[in-house]
Amino acid sequence: MRSFTSSPVQALTPLQSLILRRWRPQWICAGCYSRARKQHWQGYYSTTPVRTQDETKPYFTSTPIFYVNAAPHLGHMYTMILADVFKRWQVLRNRRSILCTGTDEHGLKIQQAAAKANAHPKDFCDRGAEVFKDLASKIDINNDIFIRTTDQQHRRGVEYAWQMLEEKGWIYESRHEGWYSVSDETFYPQGQVQLIVDPPTGRKIMVSVETGKEVEWTSERNYHFRLSAFQAALLEHYKSNPDFIVPRMRMEEVIKEVSAGLEDLSVSRPVERLQWGIRVPTDSSQTIYVWLDALLNYATAAGYPFTPGFEAKGGWPADIHVVGKDIIRFHCIYWPAFLMALNLPLPKQVLTHAHWTLGRQKMAKSTGNVVNPFFALERFGIDPLRWYLVQEGGISDDADYDNRFVIEKYKKGLQGGLGNLSSRIMRGKGWDVQRAVKRYATPEDMEHPPVQDESDVNGRRQYGRLRALPPKVEKHMHDLHANRALKEIMNAVYDINGFLQATSPWTLVSKLQSLAADTTGQHIHSNFSSAIIGHVRCTGREEKLGLVSGW
Repeated sequence: MRSFTSSPVQALTPLQSLILRRWRPQWICAGCYSRARKQHWQGYYSTTPVRTQDETKPYFTSTPIFYVNAAPHLGHMYTMILADVFKRWQVLRNRRSILCTGTDEHGLKIQQAAAKANAHPKDFCDRGAEVFKDLASKIDINNDIFIRTTDQQHRRGVEYAWQMLEEKGWIYESRHEGWYSVSDETFYPQGQVQLIVDPPTGRKIMVSVETGKEVEWTSERNYHFRLSAFQAALLEHYKSNPDFIVPRMRMEEVIKEVSAGLEDLSVSRPVERLQWGIRVPTDSSQTIYVWLDALLNYATAAGYPFTPGFEAKGGWPADIHVVGKDIIRFHCIYWPAFLMALNLPLPKQVLTHAHWTLGRQKMAKSTGNVVNPFFALERFGIDPLRWYLVQEGGISDDADYDNRFVIEKYKKGLQGGLGNLSSRIMRGKGWDVQRAVKRYATPEDMEHPPVQDESDVNGRRQYGRLRALPPKVEKHMHDLHANRALKEIMNAVYDINGFLQATSPWTLVSKLQSLAADTTGQHIHSNFSSAIIGHVRCTGREEKLGLVSGW
């Protein structure tokens, strides 16, 4: 990470923490406080019908599982945070939700990395998994499941799936020849490799066109999955579900690739070459291909093999699966084909996000052009980093990371925007916040503008904008554009700040107590509305604002 002076960082203070010290609502008992926490942060401000808690299928959000052969990077953190945002949004709407993340621990890369570290592969994986668990905890990822492909439950599910695929005739044995990438752990057809000159060494090498990783010609006996048989079914699924892959541009890329034809996929490796993995249950001389193994983890995490009649109990199928754009072939072609072969429902949507760059250059460990997420967290803290990544992260286009912008966005948005608004309302000595809260304590009380002066056009206009905010935010979240939703919220916060300055309720206290209370009530409602919706983006600050206001 680039060097950065510490003084601006030290100047960052918790979001208007004085609010909590200067105005503490002692009239709220502990029991009410607890109930408020549960009720108001689960569906209070939804514009759609609230779902009941006893639904059979919970909302299921998943991330890719991450290789443990290298340390986590900024991209891993961004993927986790995006998935967490969508999970929190469903919780806010009173939907029982599950978030699944985890680690991919089998394959040749892991085997080689463990050997290089002079460690047993399982010990190596244990350490790596703990690092990713630590990252999830430090950035406050609210995951319900952390799956590891070395888990016995997962192993049993993969073995069962293999036998089902074999019995159905989707797997057959043959000799396979092709260009194999150790790094990507996959074979590439001739049309997806190219000859280049390696800059550091000057030697000519064959690499994958998609990933740039070196490939080598390999010939071996193994098992194949009849991927070619699913071309028509995949294309029909894409056609029938136009929002299956988000954004649309990547859906079109996938359709183009599948339309060009699919080759059968090698799904095992000889044990002599790959020992670290799940053995083929019907042939101990072969190890199951890591991508088949790994792509089944989402189903095994949800309880596969499923008890008949209870398939949805664990959340299957996934409602939204969040991945980086570099692995769409595996998650948007191979994975759906495997599920079709097993007669399992497909995920409803796959969100494919863009990458983070540094100095407009691709991040790469080999050049040192990387951002260590643990260092970034230590430097900035959870809220500034989550706020920045969600607001500035790219879905269609890559985003460039900059330390300065982490601070700038935090100070402008959370401190200068929402924090300033909350502080001005809650710390006011001239008006009765408690009275305003009690007067407008429920959504029904706010059906009519809390403005008694019929000439107050600005007040009514502001109220109209406030009422329009939730459906706008909800549409962006439905379309899987969390950054656009956050920008809508912040535009509202800036408008509310301007409205507060223009109405100056502190000047009304001595003259019109009722109007002062109404105006204050409107501001508090505005503040709380922004805070409760913004809660899915950051951690803790918005929740405290809602509770400390007594709302």
